[in-house]
Amino acid sequence: MPDKPALEGLEAKWSQKWEADGTFLFDRLGAAEVGRAGIYSVDTPPPTASGSLHIGHVFSYTHTDIKVRYERMTGKTVFYPMGWDDNGLPTERRVQNYYGVRCDPSLPYDAGFAPPYEGGDNKSSRAADQIAISRRNFIELCERLTVEDEKAFEALWRDLGLSVDWTQTYRTISDETIRTSQLAFLRNLERGEAYHSLAPTLWDIDFRSAIAQAELEDRDQAAAYHRIAFHGPENDVFIETTRPELLAACVALVAHPDDERYQSLFGTTVRTPVFDVEVPVLAHHLAQPDKGSGIAMICTFGDVTDIIWWRELDLPNRTILGQDGRVLPDAPEAVTSETGLAAYAELAGKTVFSAKKRMVELLQESGELIGDPKPFTHVVKFYEKGDRPLEIVSTRQWYIRNGARDETLRDTLIGLGREVDWHPEFMRVRYENWVNGLTGDWLVSRQRFFGVPIPVWYALDDNGERDHSRVLVPEESQLPIDPSSDVPPGYTEGQRGIPGGFEPELDIFDTWATSSLTPQLAGGWERDEELWNLVAPFDLRPQGQDIIRTWLFSTMLRSALEDRKAPWRDAAISGFIVDPDRKKMSKSKGNVVTPADILHQHGSDAVRYWSASSRLGTDAAFDPQNPTQIKIGRRLAIKVLNAAKFVLSFPAAEGAEITHAVDASMLATLDGVIVEATKALEAYDHARALEVTEQFFWTFCDDYLELVKERAYDRTDVGQASAALALRIALSSLLRLLAPVLVFATEESWSWFNEGSVHTAPWPAPLGSDGDPAVLAAASAALVGIRRAKTEAKASQKTPVARATVTAPAETLNALRFTEGDLRAVGRISDLTFVEGDALTVTSIELAPAQEA
Repeated sequence: MPDKPALEGLEAKWSQKWEADGTFLFDRLGAAEVGRAGIYSVDTPPPTASGSLHIGHVFSYTHTDIKVRYERMTGKTVFYPMGWDDNGLPTERRVQNYYGVRCDPSLPYDAGFAPPYEGGDNKSSRAADQIAISRRNFIELCERLTVEDEKAFEALWRDLGLSVDWTQTYRTISDETIRTSQLAFLRNLERGEAYHSLAPTLWDIDFRSAIAQAELEDRDQAAAYHRIAFHGPENDVFIETTRPELLAACVALVAHPDDERYQSLFGTTVRTPVFDVEVPVLAHHLAQPDKGSGIAMICTFGDVTDIIWWRELDLPNRTILGQDGRVLPDAPEAVTSETGLAAYAELAGKTVFSAKKRMVELLQESGELIGDPKPFTHVVKFYEKGDRPLEIVSTRQWYIRNGARDETLRDTLIGLGREVDWHPEFMRVRYENWVNGLTGDWLVSRQRFFGVPIPVWYALDDNGERDHSRVLVPEESQLPIDPSSDVPPGYTEGQRGIPGGFEPELDIFDTWATSSLTPQLAGGWERDEELWNLVAPFDLRPQGQDIIRTWLFSTMLRSALEDRKAPWRDAAISGFIVDPDRKKMSKSKGNVVTPADILHQHGSDAVRYWSASSRLGTDAAFDPQNPTQIKIGRRLAIKVLNAAKFVLSFPAAEGAEITHAVDASMLATLDGVIVEATKALEAYDHARALEVTEQFFWTFCDDYLELVKERAYDRTDVGQASAALALRIALSSLLRLLAPVLVFATEESWSWFNEGSVHTAPWPAPLGSDGDPAVLAAASAALVGIRRAKTEAKASQKTPVARATVTAPAETLNALRFTEGDLRAVGRISDLTFVEGDALTVTSIELAPAQEA
């Protein structure tokens, strides 16, 4: 036991000790003996290895660790792995900016390539300045950087004290992961749950990739309504649009079937301004009579509603935007007039912004733009990690059926969601709202480079054209594969790319298509049957509320498709971290706080305390300039060390028994705390467990410990052994109650009088003390009154008191008489009198005369 206990250095000391002792390793042999019922397994969120962790990660991962540590102490064999989400668009962007490169698959591999620099950020590397490198070179840089990021992440998690088993770690881009992801997809394909189709696709022109519905984000954007004249058989028809640059892609006008203004136009045609293309006027219930002029142009494709109209009204596709976000060089076949072709030629090759500007000028020149554009702000779809609005282009993509068009599957997903216990319960509604609001199947292919290859090839016909009806798949025993270098069964490498041969799929899976399999990846699905049967379905899925629609839903979907089971029993959903202005912290908003400095400055226990103080599903404000809650947590952790040292300084006799009423009262009160804290942790309410424990801890330190310390020191007092024993019993229980939160301070204190780790010690059970909690409550109130009386008399708490009178109701007086000796000692009171009255109060106090020197 150190002379002056301190928090500094405890993280390194105990992290190393836990690692050396294997404190948190998954005991597989023990797990096999106790069976599934004796195991607690966690489907841990794999953080994206592309940059740095932020304070929100610390917040939510601490919530999980508290529950895990509690379950371990209750005797469960804990399976607590960690994964790293390596692949995906964020990783590629980070690599581009960090190394100053971009991928060009047409380039050959350069074995000696060295990036132009390391350590760039989003502002230091423009796309135009990045060096083009081969796909293989690019992937090597992705792997290099993610490994370095993962090392930094693991170091921070260890500093935070996560009780993860670091031998149970996986990466979403390893051979094992690729095999699992490809195997699951092939089974989806075999069962008809996966398919590929040419269809309008939400497209990010910066990432050059398709984007799924779950990855969309609404953002307010400045826009303007342009009133444009279409030419009818008798009169002009005026529409108002925000996308005049798509006029050449117009395939129809549409109004609500009940809109009387346009009844006579339904079934007729009008001609487009500038391009002079004949388009029909149609009716559809999604048209909004109160928006603009009430009649809209349908373009292929300006927004998601255009896709619905195009599909349901069976309209032609006149896409004019390419995958680079620029107007395609060739005009749609419907544009035939000389003036129309000339106008289109002026737009060809331009960006959306430049095309819009020129199209407005052309409309002004033709007199078909009526009045000036009317500015306003509206909501536009973005990729959640993108910088520019999404466009809609026609591409061939892979999809997995998700219930959007399958009522039976949708009902299955809703039913499985109701089998899960949600914490808090209202988060289930968000899941159900997402399932019921799906508008299309899950798009899982991405036109990127660093990720899991989609494991298929396509047969080529006699003309060397891809035959999309003949998808070639590998044998399961071949997995993992890369179609760009591996060969399908029955073919040779010499048939690659030639008529009658094959062509590889070069797209990769969306990152969620792999992350949706985290239970399977961590639990050894189709790789380690024994492990899978021990841990699945997992006990807990912890995560943030913002990815219910992506990670939680997609994991539920993959499990439902594979075995019609929910992948976990409980879902614990953390709230957001918000800044002092109650705005969500995010990288895009620039208000993220990185946790390393906070942990170093205040200590990990203090930060864990701040995290634990917030209930699941509740947002927590964080002000790095004034982290009040963290400071409170640090004070508590220091008090734990000092209180433990103080308690252990009292001599404890062998064979001692609890003989004093106030000691029994304190232990009975502690029993109630244990019961309530246990109940809270069973219900995933870590904040309540901490609240009741902390409240009792301060009563224990400020009142009970002060009350009995004189007796506990005095070996001549017949009550000394009782006090010393009660103090040690309480200390042991309190350290275990606080251990899931204050992991380092409690471990340090525990080591002073116990063998082994507090984190593998049994969770405290009620002692069944027959004491009356009212005794301690009365003594605490009397002690407060005595202290207040001395303070009001402007005397030190050590000042002797000649006489004091405590007034209290009869029932309270009966309790106080059991503590008279301790009250006299702690208050230094010579003559203590109890008088019956209405309320407990110190009615008089007479300080002893000052002793002459």
